[in-house]
Amino acid sequence: MLSDSEDVSVRLRQQIEASGPISVAEYMRVANTAYYGRADPLGAEGDFITAPEISQMFGEMVGIWLSDLWLRQRPARCHYVELGPGRGTLAADALRTMRRFGWTPSVHFVENSPALRAKQLQVVPSAVFHDTLESLPTDTPLFVVANEFFDALPVRQMVSTQGGWRERVVVRNNEAGFAAMSGATATDDLIPEQFRSAAIGSIYEVCPDASSIMQQLSVRLAKQGGVMLVIDYGYTQAALGDTVQAVQSHQYADPFTHSGQVDLTAHVDFFELSNCAKKYGLLVAGPNDQGAWLSGLGIDQRAQILAASNPSRAADISAARNRLVAPDAMGALFKVLAVYAQDWPQPQGFGL
Repeated sequence: MLSDSEDVSVRLRQQIEASGPISVAEYMRVANTAYYGRADPLGAEGDFITAPEISQMFGEMVGIWLSDLWLRQRPARCHYVELGPGRGTLAADALRTMRRFGWTPSVHFVENSPALRAKQLQVVPSAVFHDTLESLPTDTPLFVVANEFFDALPVRQMVSTQGGWRERVVVRNNEAGFAAMSGATATDDLIPEQFRSAAIGSIYEVCPDASSIMQQLSVRLAKQGGVMLVIDYGYTQAALGDTVQAVQSHQYADPFTHSGQVDLTAHVDFFELSNCAKKYGLLVAGPNDQGAWLSGLGIDQRAQILAASNPSRAADISAARNRLVAPDAMGALFKVLAVYAQDWPQPQGFGL
C-alpha cells in the first residue's frame, strides 16, 4: 500500500502524464492539502515551529492587542476568528488573556485538517469549525487573526523568457520527483509595468487565494465591523523573486521532491493585502516589523514578570523573547498588518 505522500506523488505524475504540465500553484495546492491533512507538522518533533509555540508571550500580546480594541469599541457581541490556527496555542493564550479584560467572545476556527482540528479541540473545546469563510457569523463584529496562514497558500509564478512572460509550470523529473520550468501560457498582462523589462529568468509571484480571502473578509469587516490581524513573513512592496520554499524536520528542502511530506510556503505580499483592504473601504495600520510591534505592546515587561515568577526558566524565557523580537531572528523577517472598519479605533503597536 502506498503512503499518503507516495500517493500524492503518484497522483501528480499521473495528472501530468495525462494532461501535461501543471502550474506551480496547482502543485502547491495538491501537495499542501495532503501535507496538512496527514498529521500535526508543528513542534520540535515536526517540521517547523511557529511563534505561539515558542512562547506563551506571543499569544498573550495578541490577546492584549485585541482586548485594547474591544475595550475602546465595546461591541455588545463579537466573534474571535482564527484562520489556520495550528494547534490552537495562539487562541488559547489570547483567549486566556482576553478573559482577564472581561470578555469571552465565541470562537470560530477556519481549519480543514482533521489532525489539527483534533489538537485544537483539546485546548479550545468551545471552538466552532468552518471549512470556508462563507459560514462565519454575519451578525456582529469579527476579530480575525491570521498568523502564518497566508504563507501556505499557493502562488502563481511568472517567469521572464525571450518570448515574454510565461507561467511557470511543474513537470516530471524522471523518478526523482518534479521540476519547475517556463510554460506556454503568456502572462504579460499580469506583470506590473515596472517589471515587464526585467532580466530573463526573473520571477514574479501572485497569490489569487490570498487576494480572494482578504477581499471576502474586507467586505465582512466593512459591513459587520471589526478588525483583522495578519502576521507572517513577506515583503511590503511589489517585488521580483522566487520565494517558494520547503521545510522538513526544521531544515530547508527541495520543494519539488517528497511531495506531501514537506511544508511548502511562499512570502506574503503585504502590499497586495493592504490594497485589497483599502479597496473595500477598510483602514490599514502597518505593516510593521514583528519585533517592533511586540515591543510596543510590552513583551519585554511580560518577559521580566515571567522570569521573576519562574527563576529556573529565566534563560529560556529570555531566549524565547529574543527569538520573537530580535532583528536577526523573527523580529524583522515577520511583518504585522492590521485592517479595520472605518468607525473603529486606531490599533496600538503601529506607532500611530
